[in-house]
Amino acid sequence: MASLMKAIVDPKKNWLAALHMKSISNRLRKYGLRYDDLYDPYYDLDIKEALNRLPREIVDARNQRLKRAMDLSMKHEYLPQDLQALQTPFRSYLHEMLALAWLRDCPVGYLGVSEFLASHR
Repeated sequence: MASLMKAIVDPKKNWLAALHMKSISNRLRKYGLRYDDLYDPYYDLDIKEALNRLPREIVDARNQRLKRAMDLSMKHEYLPQDLQALQTPFRSYLHEMLALAWLRDCPVGYLGVSEFLASHR
């Protein structure tokens, strides 16, 4: 069952997932955002913990991207095409720290933790 779900959401195996990923990528590029910027630290305490563990420069860059996106949205504008081409919407900066924050809350004897960490490196 798990392999079926992985195949469904994998853009390399499912053309509909690839189409969805391209659509999300285009929307994020218009505002200069990354996918990890969409996580809300007020909604999820693990996100807040992961952001606290990140270096200050990365958090500052995230905040700057969010401010720029809000400014562009309020003005009903998009980034210029040359800047949109430089954006990397799916480059993750939060994933490893999020795994550490999640691991902090897990019981020590939890089965599957080693497989989770191995599959997300």
